Amino acid sequence: MRGRLIFPFLAELRRLDTAAMAAGDPDGPGPLASGFDLDFKEPVLVDRDGDGVAERERVELPPIRVPCQVEPKVFEDLRLLASGDSPRSDLSLVFHFRDLERLGLVDAATGDALIRPNDRLAGLYDLGGLLVQAIRTPPGLFVTQAQPRGFGLGRGRPHRNLLLVTFEARQLAPTRVE
Repeated sequence: MRGRLIFPFLAELRRLDTAAMAAGDPDGPGPLASGFDLDFKEPVLVDRDGDGVAERERVELPPIRVPCQVEPKVFEDLRLLASGDSPRSDLSLVFHFRDLERLGLVDAATGDALIRPNDRLAGLYDLGGLLVQAIRTPPGLFVTQAQPRGFGLGRGRPHRNLLLVTFEARQLAPTRVE
C-alpha cells in the first residue's frame, strides 16, 4: 500500500529541454557552441536583437499533465519596489511516485524523478481537464526544489511514495517548444 493523494488536481508542467538547448547553437557563427551552460546548469545569454541586453532562451518539452496535491504558501503577494510592482508566489505540489512512474517521469536507472529545477508550472486543472488556475508568465512559477518524501511505506517491499516540489516566481526567458 503506497497511499494516495488527497483532493487531487492536474498540474500542467513544461519541463526544460536541456538536451535540445545543449545541441543548439544560439549565436550561429559566434563563439558559443551550445545554448546550455553545463557549468552553471542554465541557458546561456545571447543579445539577439542588438539592444545591448542579452536574452535567455528556453526550450521546453511538450506539456504534460500530472496528478498532484496543491499546497499553496504565497500566491502573488505584492511587493512594491522603486521600479514597480513585483508579485511573489511560492507554491508546493505533492506528486505520487506511482503517477510519475506511470507517466515515464522517473529515471529507471537512478530512480530520480524527472521533474527538476527550472521546470515551469503552466496551470492547474481539475481531473476533468478544466482549467482551475492559469499561471501567468511572466513571472511564471519554476521548480526550485524536488524532494522525495515518504520513504519506507509498504509491508513486503518498502517504497517511497511522494515527491514534494516547490515552485517559486522568477523572471522568464523567451520560450519555444520543440
